[in-house]
Amino acid sequence: TYGFHSIHGRAPALATGLSTSRPELSVWVVTGDGDGLSIGGNHLIHALRRNVNFVVLLFNNEIYGLTKGQYSPTSNVGTVTKSTPYGSIDYPFNPVSLALGSEATFVARALDVDKPHLTEILLRAAKHEGSAFIEIYQNCPVFNDDQFIALTGKETKIVNQIWLEDGKPITFGPDRAQGVASDGNGGVKIVEVAEVGEENLLVHDEHAENPALAFALSRLSHQPTGPTPLGVFRDVARPVYDVEMERQLAAAQVKQGRGDLEKLLNSGDTWEVTA
Repeated sequence: TYGFHSIHGRAPALATGLSTSRPELSVWVVTGDGDGLSIGGNHLIHALRRNVNFVVLLFNNEIYGLTKGQYSPTSNVGTVTKSTPYGSIDYPFNPVSLALGSEATFVARALDVDKPHLTEILLRAAKHEGSAFIEIYQNCPVFNDDQFIALTGKETKIVNQIWLEDGKPITFGPDRAQGVASDGNGGVKIVEVAEVGEENLLVHDEHAENPALAFALSRLSHQPTGPTPLGVFRDVARPVYDVEMERQLAAAQVKQGRGDLEKLLNSGDTWEVTA
């Protein structure tokens, strides 16, 4: 594996150039909730919108873990840090909602400590053609320890992990006694399976062209402090930016011939500057 550090927050921009100029490479962007959603938020949403052929791994620890613990775009309201001594008043981003709103064609969420599931998600993202976005909940033991204990704790994970499985009713908890159903207003809600019946539960469809259901699932838990969906929210096909660009370049070359940079630079009005 070969890699390099880009400018803070600008990894998607550099990766776009690399992916479009070297289509034979498998390009991965490793970023976090700080640079990916703050200074680099603009680059991220447009790369996903364009469907550039690369994978974005957004490690979310809900804190600036590498720069001494300032609050980040995903920190809870009220988070007390060195940069918010009286508690953060910013409402946090929901990364999966943001990616779906940007029309990303592959969107998933995983846990850093669940190696089998994370490996499965990474393999699927690697095979996907177009932009793949994976939010990875990552514990920061120094500045934000146990932030995801509801999903990783031995006693709490069984009641809070909602595993999304394509084509299956969404159930979770001990004995799969709880499920997810429509709330009748475009959103979703948690229900008791015995009360509503399994036939009234939502069936997950990660290949649905309309991302409305995936978006509703992403809003089920804005913060991972209770039942939280994990897995693939969306996996659809759409024209890939890199491929479409190559197609246009090939068509232009057939029509106009190979470009002449020297001719282009000297076309139109030119001036000669002398001392």
